[in-house]
Amino acid sequence: MKPSAFDYYAPDTVEEALALLAEHGSDAKPLAGGQSLIPAMNFRVLQSALLVDLNRLTTLDGIRHIDGELRIGAMTRQRRIERDSLVKQLAPLLHETMPYIAHPQIRNRGTLGGSLVHADPAAELPVIAIALNARLRAQSVAGERWLTAQEFFLDMFTTALQPDELLVEIAFPVLPSRVGWSFMEFARRHGDYALVGIAAWIALDDRGLCREAHLVYLNAGNGPIAARSAAQLLQGQEISIEAIEAAAAAADREIDPTGNVHCTPAYQRHLAHILTRRALLQANARAKANLP
Repeated sequence: MKPSAFDYYAPDTVEEALALLAEHGSDAKPLAGGQSLIPAMNFRVLQSALLVDLNRLTTLDGIRHIDGELRIGAMTRQRRIERDSLVKQLAPLLHETMPYIAHPQIRNRGTLGGSLVHADPAAELPVIAIALNARLRAQSVAGERWLTAQEFFLDMFTTALQPDELLVEIAFPVLPSRVGWSFMEFARRHGDYALVGIAAWIALDDRGLCREAHLVYLNAGNGPIAARSAAQLLQGQEISIEAIEAAAAAADREIDPTGNVHCTPAYQRHLAHILTRRALLQANARAKANLP
């Protein structure tokens, strides 16, 4: 199929883009990498009267280290993030996750901001934003505002962005010391949407006990699912097999997989349990390697 008729603008500045969104509101749709938007338009799952092409907005492309945060422009290509040494150094969980996203051809065009705004519950980057406590900067002609990742994602394919706002920048706090991380997912084939996945990181204290933990799941509900109660069970504990099993069991009560044509909710829960165990073992081993 082909998309319904639409108007097209390619502004040269962020201000021009914001003016178009302010004028046309929900009738306008920003176009970033187009790896999700264009197929949706071709199948007429989404119809828009106006496309605002953001690809000339070079000011939204960049990776910087500012005030203890890794700042990444919303139009930064996923492939650049995957290869960037600063990302590898300051956000190793993000770096480790990038190769799991679709295929290199997709990552060559896909953007960080585009994936976050699309808010697919099976996507990797929304999960990483939640796991790393990212902040997201939205801008409109009226000004700008920062949202936490938890505030940003509302539901399946739904975010807190208003029709006249653009996501312009994402800030990832640099992880603390003595930290270990892991990203794992299970897909039928590499590059397919994962049946379920997990992003995990833990920080250990001087005694080797867990002082902070984060467990966030993809394709386990209507959006990124942060298993906070499960993570809380690990705090103050040695990351033993028993503690890991208790956390995995607790996470099963927090996720809400719906199943799909490839698997049942019960199978997704089974995978989530296994991946939780493996991810925590890997994160703990990495954290211990970072102890003095």
